[in-house]
Amino acid sequence: MTAENTRTPLGPDGGLDEVFELAQQLRVDSVRASTSAGSGHPTSSLSAADLMAVLMTRHLRYDWQHPHNPANDHLIFSKGHASPLLYAMFLAAGAIGEEELMTTYRRAGGRLQGHPTPVLPWVDAATGSLGQGIAYGVGIALAGRDLEHEPYRVWVLCGDSEMTEGSVWEALDKAGRHRLANFVAIIDVNRLGQRGPTELGWDTGAYARRAEAFGCRALVVDGHDLEAVDEALTTARDGQAPTVVVARTVKGQGVFEIADAEGWHGKALPDDLAARAVAELGGVRHLTVRGHRPPAAPVVVPPAPVRVVLPQFRTGETVATRVAFGKALAAVGDRPDIVALDAEVGNSTHAEDFGKAHPERYFQTYIAEQQMIASAVGMAARGYRPYATTFAAFLTRAHDFIRMAAVSGISMSLCGTHCGVEIGADGPSQMGLEDLAMMRAVHGSTVLYPSDATSAAALTAAMAYLDGISYLRTTRGAYPVLYAPDETFPVGGSKTLRSGPDDRVTLVGAGVTLHECLAAADVLAADGVPARVVDLYSVKPVDLDTLARAARDTGALVVAEDHHPEGGIGEAVLSALAAQRLTPVFAHLAVRDLPGSGTSAELLDAAGISRTHIARTGRELVGRRAGG
Repeated sequence: MTAENTRTPLGPDGGLDEVFELAQQLRVDSVRASTSAGSGHPTSSLSAADLMAVLMTRHLRYDWQHPHNPANDHLIFSKGHASPLLYAMFLAAGAIGEEELMTTYRRAGGRLQGHPTPVLPWVDAATGSLGQGIAYGVGIALAGRDLEHEPYRVWVLCGDSEMTEGSVWEALDKAGRHRLANFVAIIDVNRLGQRGPTELGWDTGAYARRAEAFGCRALVVDGHDLEAVDEALTTARDGQAPTVVVARTVKGQGVFEIADAEGWHGKALPDDLAARAVAELGGVRHLTVRGHRPPAAPVVVPPAPVRVVLPQFRTGETVATRVAFGKALAAVGDRPDIVALDAEVGNSTHAEDFGKAHPERYFQTYIAEQQMIASAVGMAARGYRPYATTFAAFLTRAHDFIRMAAVSGISMSLCGTHCGVEIGADGPSQMGLEDLAMMRAVHGSTVLYPSDATSAAALTAAMAYLDGISYLRTTRGAYPVLYAPDETFPVGGSKTLRSGPDDRVTLVGAGVTLHECLAAADVLAADGVPARVVDLYSVKPVDLDTLARAARDTGALVVAEDHHPEGGIGEAVLSALAAQRLTPVFAHLAVRDLPGSGTSAELLDAAGISRTHIARTGRELVGRRAGG
């Protein structure tokens, strides 16, 4: 008979002596799993074992066999490196088997990765980049209270080292402001970080004062006093306030040779020390937790399909793509799963149009871009489709959250406005000149850059149906509408606005530079140089066929973009051509020098991406090709 069939059940009404035995089991299994793998963070797991034993036996309401039950509580390991402890909990809950824990943890092809990801159905979001799990927890708590109207609680285990991250305090600020009484953060204050003592050591009072300053209730406990921990968690779930449990613990607790000792962070115990540790902890146990089950979940009737009616624009009228985005977002919001998040710039990005139409699904995070993305991730984890919007330049601050959202397999839509030197007098601090490179580099992302209001509206709607992270780049200024309302814009496509059998050069642009390319084509035509013009509205994926055809037909390409040369449209086009083994005469116009203030026309010209520069470069390429 296997250990799986001889596990001893441990119910929610057992005494603290049983909870202690579970805590020791969690420690033993954390040591065994990490030693078997030859890597991991056992000492960080040992410090929090008592906290998690109390939580999972007495307070966590979770149906482990049905992880998608909408009434389940949520447990997030912000200190994702303590994955041995989390996986030991999964084993104790009967969610995974002992063989999987002991033979696949941190191995190729296994689900039990070094830091938890949603490849496991009990994990809401990938953690491991410290300071993010607590922010996701706030997003999930907001979704539970304000969108799902479910009584579940969100429990987040944090490490003390990560409490120096600014994103932690953005999260606690929002927890306090929104009075998220369904949110509980538990700080494992074990004093030691990766390279020695943490900033505050065991100064639990300092952690408590900081949490209280952000509007949260703070409870200070000895993290190894099971009764005190139980009392604190009982208070935390009283529905009165967002709560931060500040638990003083010992790193490596329970194993004399490594307890509160430096130099053991992130190191598996060697076999002989692991054997002594398991013996000191009382040996291997086979307890199975049968904790509290969630309340009965209501039957959810799927909403009827909604027909989204997009705004229409007249050809020739001048409309900023950011304005079209706002109008389209409000229209897409007729779908009840769409939510929108703003970072206090909604009147400029026009995200506030959604807020006026659907205020119950519009969330203001103020100037906290990291928390805006984290809240979007939390809401996406709960089945909603978030649109998060701010100036493109400021999304760079949240890049790590975007990167980790991709690791989590999250689908969400981002919009960056006020791109490039085109924004004019505000100067370089406000100019998004790196965003295309940033978003193209995100795993599985889609990057879209409309040039007029019609395409902006269509692509805004298209993002609601895309998997992964999708990004829409919009322009500040108003430009002529180029396309009729019935025009379609498939992702991965492009539009050829000028073409003929005698084209001698292709001008490729997007956003403001497409309009400059059209004007440059007029100049070239007057000089007797017919030019093809391609609107590359889909930057990732790009339209390989159209680019290849242009390269073959004209033999010369000019790419103009309001972005730094690294990682933008030019490199996307070159990569596409290289994949086809095509080598046309090529020129790449981009913002290479640091811009200053000025009018849009002045700055486009100074950057070398205006119609004048595009036409001149087109002539040069045609001359070079003829001379070659």
